[in-house]
Amino acid sequence: MAYFWTPFDQHWFHLINHSWSNPVFDTVMPIFRNPKTWVPLYIFIIGFSIYRYRKIAVLIIVLLAASAGTADFVCVRVIKAYVKRVRPCNDKAFEPTVINRVPCGTGLSFPSAHASDHFALAVFTGMAFRKNWRWIWLAALFWAALICYAQVYVGVHYPVDVLAGAAFGALTGWLYGLVYNRFYFRFS
Repeated sequence: MAYFWTPFDQHWFHLINHSWSNPVFDTVMPIFRNPKTWVPLYIFIIGFSIYRYRKIAVLIIVLLAASAGTADFVCVRVIKAYVKRVRPCNDKAFEPTVINRVPCGTGLSFPSAHASDHFALAVFTGMAFRKNWRWIWLAALFWAALICYAQVYVGVHYPVDVLAGAAFGALTGWLYGLVYNRFYFRFS
């Protein structure tokens, strides 16, 4: 879709995918963007919720999963299906300039479901745990932003894809955080 070919997207994609490339990032960014890498973190959050928030642990876990699930479903099944933006690594006009660091895949690009899922998790986690651990906001948002950066670095998303995914995911996580806050006082 031609309306996505903005100078912003091209410029920042080229900077991240080419100009800022280095051997360390070539090794770690494919690992960071892989959701399986973060399974131990997800298990820790679930275990921590059960240990620390016994009465409301189920609420935290269900809403955490629902926030990521909702963000993923809407991005993949609704927005991507409507917009149909091709990934940079599959775009015939743009592909020769892309450094592929992971297999491209056949999915669509806008918005990034990785970005939406992880920002939904980050914002919800920040809202759920902010009373006792204020620093969790910064850590969670940094983690989600790192995953977004990795998506562009490895060549599977344009910057606008991850920005839109991050914004939608943050909104989704915030809405589920509001639901959590509403029920928190009833159950705690």
